Order: sequence, then structure tokens, then C-alpha cells
Amino acid sequence: MNSLIPIFVCVLIVVTFGGLMLSVAAWFGAKAKSPATKAKSLPYECGLEGQEKESSRVPVQFYLTAILFILFDIEIIFLYPWALTFNDFLSQGQGLEVLLAMIIFLLIFVYGLFWEIFSKALSWK
Repeated sequence: MNSLIPIFVCVLIVVTFGGLMLSVAAWFGAKAKSPATKAKSLPYECGLEGQEKESSRVPVQFYLTAILFILFDIEIIFLYPWALTFNDFLSQGQGLEVLLAMIIFLLIFVYGLFWEIFSKALSWK
């Protein structure tokens, strides 16, 4: 229990600081004012009426594709330094442990890839 006291103190400091910052921002921050006229609340597009339509929302598939791209891009970022330093681990006698760790890492991502394919997460229908 004594080893958890620093963690509790850190959590307490973070929560207190966060609450303090939110309180200060609420007290001293700029207050939102309602516009005096309807024209002031409309977006300005070089003097033209707004061109926004009901169907101008971005589909969720764009966000899902972006998140999946970032996820698999990060996987490649982790693979590159591992591939560069694998010979060093082999020379130190730790090659099997590092190889098994990377195989587990890759299996998790391959499982995620198959899940995406079978759940049709990337289908645009």
C-alpha cells in the first residue's frame, strides 16, 4: 500500500490542478454573447448567401478510414526500429524473446485487420 501513495498524490494533484484551471477559466474567461441580429450569427462567405446544404455532413466512413490508417501507420513505425535493431538483440542472446514479442504484436494487428474485413468496417455502402 505504501508504494501506491505517490500515485494517489499525483492523481490528486492532477485532478486539483485541472479543476482549478477550469474554475479560473469559467470565472475570468470571456462569456459568450448572443448576437444582436440574425445577420451577425450567419457565416460570412464574401457577401454571398451560405452554400451549405443538408447533405454536406462528412460520413463516418471518412473518420473510420483515417483512424484505421493512423493505427496501421503506427504499426509500421514500430516495425521499422525493431527491424533495424534485431541483429543487436540476436548478438546479445535475446533474439527469441524479441521475436516472440513482435510476433504477438503482429498477430494482434492481423487479427484487427481480419476483423475490419469481416465486419465490413471499410465498406462504403
